[in-house]
Amino acid sequence: MGQLINDFEAYRTRMNDRIMETANTNIKRFFSLDTTTYADGALDVKTKEMLGLVASMVLRCDDCIKYHLGKCHEAGVKHDEMNEVFMIANLVGGSIVIPHYRRAVEYWDELNELSSAQ
Repeated sequence: MGQLINDFEAYRTRMNDRIMETANTNIKRFFSLDTTTYADGALDVKTKEMLGLVASMVLRCDDCIKYHLGKCHEAGVKHDEMNEVFMIANLVGGSIVIPHYRRAVEYWDELNELSSAQ
């Protein structure tokens, strides 16, 4: 895996495990709600992940952006689709989103480099 992806995944896994060591019922329910919300339903996983990515970019959460980029990649989002997702996020969020857009493109490129190397 690439360094950006390795660092993010390792940290996320380690800290989620740590949180769950002491999580109360409400936190566990929230984590479960998040997981089940992104499952197939009236909208497919791919669409939900693209929506999650736009929201994450507009809210300027780099961890959320990386998470949803990974999920979009797993769901088969293509480059042209991702460019439209980025455009919507920038349109809705305004110029404040541009630094997050830069980091998102860097992470997306790494995801795609890894999959093409395999």
